[in-house]
Amino acid sequence: MPRVLLVNDDGPPGPQSPYLYGLYRHLTTSLRWDVKVVVPSSQKSWIGKAFHIKEITKGRYYYPKEPDGMGEVSSISRPLNEGEVAEWVLLDGTPATCTNIALHNLYPGTIDFVISGPNLGRNSSTALAMSSGTIGAAMSSALSQIRSVAISYSTVLHPTPNELFEPANILSGRIVQYLWNNWGKDIGGMRNGEIDMYNVNVPMIMELLNPEGIDVHWTHMWRNSYGRLFKEVSTPDPTATTRDVPNSGPDLARQYLAQQSEPGGDVSKDEPATLVFKFSPDIQPLITPSLDSLPLGSDGWAIAKGHASITPLRACFAHVDHDPAAIGTESPRILKL
Repeated sequence: MPRVLLVNDDGPPGPQSPYLYGLYRHLTTSLRWDVKVVVPSSQKSWIGKAFHIKEITKGRYYYPKEPDGMGEVSSISRPLNEGEVAEWVLLDGTPATCTNIALHNLYPGTIDFVISGPNLGRNSSTALAMSSGTIGAAMSSALSQIRSVAISYSTVLHPTPNELFEPANILSGRIVQYLWNNWGKDIGGMRNGEIDMYNVNVPMIMELLNPEGIDVHWTHMWRNSYGRLFKEVSTPDPTATTRDVPNSGPDLARQYLAQQSEPGGDVSKDEPATLVFKFSPDIQPLITPSLDSLPLGSDGWAIAKGHASITPLRACFAHVDHDPAAIGTESPRILKL
């Protein structure tokens, strides 16, 4: 039985993090796994594998209660009160920070397996995966040579019916249990020739309620791109925040735009900014692409077909072997200019 760390990028239970508590309860009660939880204290989507290197990361304790995981926050560790099911940790940091601090400071040497998620929204395709805090947290684990899986629940119906939550958690539990017991091999893996990490996407569709459930496919990642992610504010306002950003996109932007952050830079607060932009992504093509544009067997194809996907990944920016004949030579090649 693995000792598990559960992290995410959506923060503690609430409207922006509706799936965390349900999966935690499934892992601990149905699978009977030993699960520690360390998550950001607030929503941290679209932040990738970033670390805050100048800020001091502060933490507090969180005590979830039935039935939805909403609970109290305490600055010190304390015994559980009546109705509280566990003690979690909230950190004022990024998802990748939560993973690293949990593995090396809070529970050093005691974690076998990191599960990141379930994310509110899909993390399929390179354009979304390379921005994802959920995948960033799993990547942080892989770079510490700990097995990791990122899990995302793709929003299809608006709002997502509550009755889909538990079937999605059951399917995710079956997937992570299978992966733990049948971890794949990769000659290029950092840890004992194993696959570094997996990325899992589960579409939140009514077919999850069927007795046979939905199909699960091994997939590769759809390589795609995005365009404009920011919109210029028509009236420059040095105090502008993302609170004014309208919902943009049926799957991801709704929760990501809920973050509130002041525009950065070295502009004096005493002077009006002449260049002001806010996050307003044009990502509709990533969420609702035409089926004929999706490569067969990709994660994007699987979601479009109503299937769950499992994508094995390496925790790296993969290099291009642009001269296969040189692979395996004893000395590096020199480029003569």
